[in-house]
Amino acid sequence: MHEALFYTQAEGGKVICGLCHHRCRIAAGGRGRCGVRENQGGRLVSLVYGRLVAENVDPIEKKPMFHFLPGSRSFSIATVGCNFACLHCQNAQISQYPHLHHGQISGVGRSPAAVVAQAEQAGCASISYTYVEPTIFYEFAFDCAVLARERGVKNVFVSNGYMTAEAARHLAPVLDGINIDLKSFDAGFYQQVCKARLEPVLDNIRLFHELGVLVEVTTLVIPGLNDRDDELQAIARFLRSVSVNIPWHVSGFHPTYKMLERPSTPVATLNRAREIGLAEGLRFVYTGNVAEPGGEDTRCPGCSTLLIHRSGFSSQPLALHEGRCTNCQLPIFGVWR
Repeated sequence: MHEALFYTQAEGGKVICGLCHHRCRIAAGGRGRCGVRENQGGRLVSLVYGRLVAENVDPIEKKPMFHFLPGSRSFSIATVGCNFACLHCQNAQISQYPHLHHGQISGVGRSPAAVVAQAEQAGCASISYTYVEPTIFYEFAFDCAVLARERGVKNVFVSNGYMTAEAARHLAPVLDGINIDLKSFDAGFYQQVCKARLEPVLDNIRLFHELGVLVEVTTLVIPGLNDRDDELQAIARFLRSVSVNIPWHVSGFHPTYKMLERPSTPVATLNRAREIGLAEGLRFVYTGNVAEPGGEDTRCPGCSTLLIHRSGFSSQPLALHEGRCTNCQLPIFGVWR
């Protein structure tokens, strides 16, 4: 068992977890909402430190990260557990594993050194902490990230953005990129569909950008829930208020988990969302989870030159050199080779 970070002791043997915005007050022998942090005699421990259920080599575009070392590979890891309970979770079999299996924890033992070594051996430019909310295995992710940084391997979080500001500030010095899910711009959606709150996610998008971490944002567009023009406009306006350069991925929903009654997102809806984002002043808006020609391409916001062509999870740089458009020399936001 590995002692957790970000907790304080409270009366009656309880502890208060300060890792995410749920700030769970956990009685002795109990666990937080994530199902993987337990109060053992007034000491909060992580039950998933080094217990991985996923170890894969992925294209970085799969995260999705489009402005972060395009064409590179990322070593992707996860444990069980999550601090959200999204009705449409595509990885529920691992994110909700402790809740679905009477508190059991599964996973293969790995050390940070082993993870970094595997990433290097596979020729990966980065390690992605992903598939479930990586904040819930924070202690292991942080130890891996510190070692990876020392070895010249970059670090990426794929996150719901619900960590506390204390955790975000602790993480930022070793984090190179983060894709944050902005699931909706409606507080009711977050409460009903995710069992969480909207405002902390917005705060963290701002905070990570201010801390110098490359931020990309994904919104899964679900028919009848978050696909209204006014909501999409509100998301785009918020992102523009942070930075016009933040890439926004508007992705297609497919029925899954506890949301099987919803239809898949029409391509026309995603195209409209992209048009809304661009009209609101965002420079980079991408459609995802659909085979739509051009929807994942990067164009120069200055002269419209096609900089990177994407098909599936492959990227083909066409007019980008050392982070600049080769046609007009405009610097393009991102982490490039």
